[in-house]
Amino acid sequence: MLLQTKYFGEVDCAGEHLFRFEKGLFGFEEEKEFCLMPFEGSEGSLLCFQSVRTPQLAFVAMNPFSLKPDYAPVLTGEELRELGVERSEELCFYVLCVVRSPVADSTVNLRCPVAVNDRTGKAMQVILESEDYHMRHLLSEFGAGKGEGPC
Repeated sequence: MLLQTKYFGEVDCAGEHLFRFEKGLFGFEEEKEFCLMPFEGSEGSLLCFQSVRTPQLAFVAMNPFSLKPDYAPVLTGEELRELGVERSEELCFYVLCVVRSPVADSTVNLRCPVAVNDRTGKAMQVILESEDYHMRHLLSEFGAGKGEGPC
């Protein structure tokens, strides 16, 4: 599927990179389909959720495990059922980033990750019950180490 994108111009979004959000993203409930694309040179730790419907709507996302290797999101039973899995560990997780200048002032939302079932293409943004994660973690809080996540 050819898409006009905010950051990459016209690109071909292959089916394995296309994700369906039945409830949309918080604040963008009408946007149901996104293509997940990595930024060049980021080794998969910096990505973009590009709206299929709205070319200028794209969210910068990060692999949370590259920032915080011990990140351990746990979804509710209902969320797991909606995504078609039994355990949170069966999912891929991404956190949305608000990019600022300088980059160290940018923030990531560890409290409300995007959970993705990469086998079915189902995705949803969730609010974690854990008090360990917040909505505005400064990038400068994290070391430069690269963690390994499930995706």
